[in-house]
Amino acid sequence: MTQTLPPSSSLRAGVIGAGVFGGYHAKKYAELEGVTLVGVFDIDLSRAQALAEPLGANGFDDMDAFLAAVDVVTVATPAVHHAEAALKALKAGKPVYCEKPLAVTPEDADRMVAAAAKAGVPLACGHQERVVFQAMGLLDIPEQPLRLEAVRRGVPSDRNLDVSVVLDLMIHDIDLALALCEALPMTVDGEGGITRSTSLDWVKVEAMFENGFIAVFDSSRVAETRERTMKVVYPSGEVEIDFLTRAFRNTTPFPLIENFTETPAGKDPLGPSVAGFLAAVRGEAPRPVVTGEEAARALDLALAVEQAVEG
Repeated sequence: MTQTLPPSSSLRAGVIGAGVFGGYHAKKYAELEGVTLVGVFDIDLSRAQALAEPLGANGFDDMDAFLAAVDVVTVATPAVHHAEAALKALKAGKPVYCEKPLAVTPEDADRMVAAAAKAGVPLACGHQERVVFQAMGLLDIPEQPLRLEAVRRGVPSDRNLDVSVVLDLMIHDIDLALALCEALPMTVDGEGGITRSTSLDWVKVEAMFENGFIAVFDSSRVAETRERTMKVVYPSGEVEIDFLTRAFRNTTPFPLIENFTETPAGKDPLGPSVAGFLAAVRGEAPRPVVTGEEAARALDLALAVEQAVEG
């Protein structure tokens, strides 16, 4: 049975991980109403304090003390440590918002989902592009898509090199494809390569789903220029979006929000994503924007992509 807190309660929030993403989440908790940032945990206490104290919170390097001080937890560590941190919080009965990817192995993802169910608390994942799709109205089109082509390329960076480009960048588009298509993926075929790290730096694959839907994912973190486009083909027309230039084309009969990038959710998808998690914790919403189960399915397909390319 899900545990909920009354709407009048001011939730005490804590962030595990004092890096860049931990900073985003800590500042978001400090901004939102009905929640108070009370702590940041990091194995480096000075880093935790440097992030927490300017926001009126405390830094922790003792996990038990940190968990005792908070009601809800965001996990924003490097991806390889997501499961360890989230499981500690879930076993302590704390609702968890975990940055993507949910975990790096399906076994860890399953353990996280099971721990949340046992504790009766929400487990959310930070696939924030889902918020953008909602703001656009794309999730409301009453047709199953026939084909999706997603390009997500970035220039070289030292960020997130602990995982492949599939778990770093492509998994965003994988989650969106799974949100649009009701069928399950059957086969994956493609190519990729390692150029500057110890894991895949660029990948291009095609996934076939049980209902004939085809999703083409093209991701790179070693491109010369940034590129972020998507094309979705429906029986009644097509939707094309360039997320960098904000160009938009819709030939379907279904109205979409063309200026979605100017909406509050389009400008700041993290805000509605975290707010949706808190609403689920309070019982004001039936679920967060992206559930642990959905994030686990995205991870499964992402790992199938890696296996198809590497195998």
